[in-house]
Amino acid sequence: MTIYDSAQGRRSAILLKLREDSSVTVSQLSSLFGVSEVTIRKDLSILKERKLLIRVHGGAILETVVSQEEAEMDGFNANKMINIKEKEAIGRAAAAHIKDGDTIMIDSGTTALEVARNLHGFRDLTIITNSVYAMIEALKYNRFKVILLGGLVRGSSLSTVGALAESNLKLFYCDKLFLGVDSFSVEAGLSTPNVEEASTNQVMISRAREVIAVFDSSKINKRALAFITMPDKINTVIIDSKLPEDINNQLKAMNINVEIVDV
Repeated sequence: MTIYDSAQGRRSAILLKLREDSSVTVSQLSSLFGVSEVTIRKDLSILKERKLLIRVHGGAILETVVSQEEAEMDGFNANKMINIKEKEAIGRAAAAHIKDGDTIMIDSGTTALEVARNLHGFRDLTIITNSVYAMIEALKYNRFKVILLGGLVRGSSLSTVGALAESNLKLFYCDKLFLGVDSFSVEAGLSTPNVEEASTNQVMISRAREVIAVFDSSKINKRALAFITMPDKINTVIIDSKLPEDINNQLKAMNINVEIVDV
């Protein structure tokens, strides 16, 4: 393990790492430099203030001269690169909950997108989504009925949100909703940085017979700006094996099915 004696030296090394890899995660840097994740987050915040990098959920990407919309898009793409193996495994496990003939709903999270990439074994599905990325994946199968919700398009995630999306949602019921979240806490519930995204997610939950939350363990014990719902509205949580045992026990005590996947 490499230990950097000075904060300045560590921050310089973070920038060198960014130039090599284009993106870094808090957990990766914490392990590399032998310091706490709190310390790394402080380093990234300082480097962000100096406009040397762009903060994204769980890490950072290299600062470049781009528009705000391009920066947001880079943030989404960087998020897709965080915990890739965990997200892929969660997506495969989530798809196993689907039955032919189901109407499923897929939200705009990067882990939920992995569900859309694992539908090869089905012949007859109706897929409702507010994610342009998920729509594109679903159309590749050339056999499903795919419904993209209208609404205001968020450039950061290519997802539709707002009053029009919510009005569209109220036209449908679905068998299963696959919901990805930015932050999860037993006490504070599920949350996301975007208020309109949270509101759209709330309507999605109200239209689903079964709600399956799909997210990796890096989202645990965090809280974002906009509240979505409390855990008791979730039927199943599919997550990687780094889920803390106490959280696992708390969820099971709430009669939530917890499915842990190995990577």
